[in-house]
Amino acid sequence: MKKLLTGNEAIARGAYEAGVTVAAAYPGTPSTEILENIAPYEEIYAEWSPNEKVALEVAIGASISGARSLAAMKHVGVNVAADPLFTAAYTGVNGGLVLVTADDPGMHSSQNEQDNRYYAKSAKLAMLEPSDSQEAKDFVAEAVKISEEYDIPVLLRVTTRICHSKGLVEFKERQEAGIKPYERNMGKYIATPGNARKLHVTLEDRLARLEEYSNSTPLNSIEWNDKKTGIVTSGISYQYAKEVFGDSASYLKLGMTFPLPRKKMKEFADQVDTLYVIEENEPFIEEALKVMGIDCTGKDKIPGILELNPDIVAKSLLNKENQIIKADRDMPARPPVLCPGCPHRGLFYALSKKDAVVTSDIGCYTLGAMPPLNAADTCICMGASISAGHGFAKAHEKNGRDKKVFAVIGDSTFFHSGVTGLMDMAYNKSNLTVIIADNRITGMTGHQENPGTGKTLKGEDTVMVDIPKLCEALGVRNVVEVNPLNLKDMQAAVDEAMTSTEPMVIITKWPCALLKEQPKPAGYCRVDQDKCRQCGACMKIGCPAIQKLDGKIVIDDTMCNGCELCTQMCAFNAIERVGE
Repeated sequence: MKKLLTGNEAIARGAYEAGVTVAAAYPGTPSTEILENIAPYEEIYAEWSPNEKVALEVAIGASISGARSLAAMKHVGVNVAADPLFTAAYTGVNGGLVLVTADDPGMHSSQNEQDNRYYAKSAKLAMLEPSDSQEAKDFVAEAVKISEEYDIPVLLRVTTRICHSKGLVEFKERQEAGIKPYERNMGKYIATPGNARKLHVTLEDRLARLEEYSNSTPLNSIEWNDKKTGIVTSGISYQYAKEVFGDSASYLKLGMTFPLPRKKMKEFADQVDTLYVIEENEPFIEEALKVMGIDCTGKDKIPGILELNPDIVAKSLLNKENQIIKADRDMPARPPVLCPGCPHRGLFYALSKKDAVVTSDIGCYTLGAMPPLNAADTCICMGASISAGHGFAKAHEKNGRDKKVFAVIGDSTFFHSGVTGLMDMAYNKSNLTVIIADNRITGMTGHQENPGTGKTLKGEDTVMVDIPKLCEALGVRNVVEVNPLNLKDMQAAVDEAMTSTEPMVIITKWPCALLKEQPKPAGYCRVDQDKCRQCGACMKIGCPAIQKLDGKIVIDDTMCNGCELCTQMCAFNAIERVGE
C-alpha cells in the first residue's frame, strides 16, 4: 500500500513499522506532527513532555529498559536536550534510540537556523539524513538497526522542507521487537567520571566501526553520470541538485552523514573533474572534504544562510537565472498579528500604556512586540523571559535605575522552562513581575495539550497543574488572576505591579480564541457610524478585524468573534454587539 505523506507523517509511520514502543516530544515547528501522528498507534506509548530534555530522558530510560524509543524536537529543542544527549552517546543503548532533530533553514518559525549536523559530530552520534518522505520512513528503521547494532543513539536529521513536503510512501508491516532483557550494568549506565573515561574509549571504537559501515552502506550511494562534474550532497539539497544538474553530473548522495564515509568521498572525488558540495546552511560536508585535502567548491559560491532552492543553486554554480513573473508593483508587507479575539491583546495593551521594560518569550504572545502594541523589549529562547527579566531588574536595582520590569510567558512555555526562572526570582527576592499568559493550550504550534490542560497526548484525562498554587509553592506571595479581555481588571493588575517591590505573578487566564471546544461569545461587534467620532482609539489594540475604509472605521464581521475588547476602548459607546 502507498500513501501520500509528509515527512513528519512518514517518520511516525516509520516508528510504528520499526517496532518503537515509547515516543516523547515537546511540540515545535517543524517537528510537531511527528508525535501527533504517532499517538493514534495503540502499540506505542506517546507523550507530550514538559520540555525536550525530559522527552529525551524518557526515551533514554525506555531504551535502557530494552524498548525501542524515539524522541522528536525542533532544532533549538536539541539545545535543551543536549545535557542528556552527550552522555547517552557514552552509555550507549539497550533498545534502539532515535532522536529526530527538525532543523529550520530560513527560520520559518524559529529564532535561529543552527545546523544540528554539528551535534552528531560534537556529541559523537550516528546521523542519518533522508531526502524525501519515503526515506524519512525507511530511515527510522535503519536508525533503530544501527542504534542497536553499534550501541549508540542515532540522530535523524530532517529539515522544514522534508518535514512538510509530501511524497508517495510504501507501507510495510510492523516488525514487533518486544522489549530486550535488561540487566543492571553499573559500568555502562552510571556515568561517573571513572566509568565515563572507559566509556569514552569504547565510544571511539564504535565510531571507528561506524565509519567502516558508512563507507559500505547503501545509505551512501554513488550515481555515475558525466564525470566532468561531481556533486556531494545530502537531504533536501540532493533534490535541488538533481533538479538543476540532472544527468549532466555524478552524485555522491549521503544518507548517513556521521560518521562520514571518508574513503568513499575520496574515491568519488578522485574520479570527477570538478567537485561541488551542495548543502544548506553550514559547510559541514565541505569542511570534512577540505580537511582531507580534497579541493571542492561550496560555500564560497552557495549562500550559507536561509533555505536553498533550485534557483539559488543554479544561479550560484551555473550563473543561470530562471525567468520569474514579477508583480508590477511592490506588495505591502503583511506582518504577523494576534488573532481577532486573542486574550493576549488586552494584556499587551495594558503594558503598552506603561513606561516599563517587557521581556517576552517564545509563543503567540511574542506578537505583542508588533505595532501598534509595541509592548516587548526582548525575546531570546524558551523560558528566558523570566530569567532575563530577573537579571534586568537586578541590574536596574544595583545601578539606581527606577524602571519597572515585566516578564511575559505562556502557560506551556512556563511549564517548559519558566518554573526554574520563577524559583530563582523568588529565591533571590526580585521585584520582577511575571505575567503568565494562560490561554489553556499550547497555541503557536497548533493546540497541543500540556500539563495545564488536563489532557494527555492520547486524549486521556489527567491531572491539571494549578498555576497559582505552583507559583505560591515557589515562594511568590502575591499572585493575581485576571481575565485579560476585561481591560479594567487587566489595567488594575498592571497598575498594582508598577508599584510592587517584591516578586509578583499576574496570571491572565482566558482560552485561545481558536479553541474549538471552548464556548464562544455570540454575535460580533459593529461600529455605529452615527455615534463614531473616528478618534481611532479602537484601532490602538491592533485587532485585524478593525480597519479603516473610505475614511470610516469598520469591523469585519467575518473576522470578529465578539470579544468586546474594542467596546471597552470606545468613549462614545459607538461599538455594539449584534447578531446574538
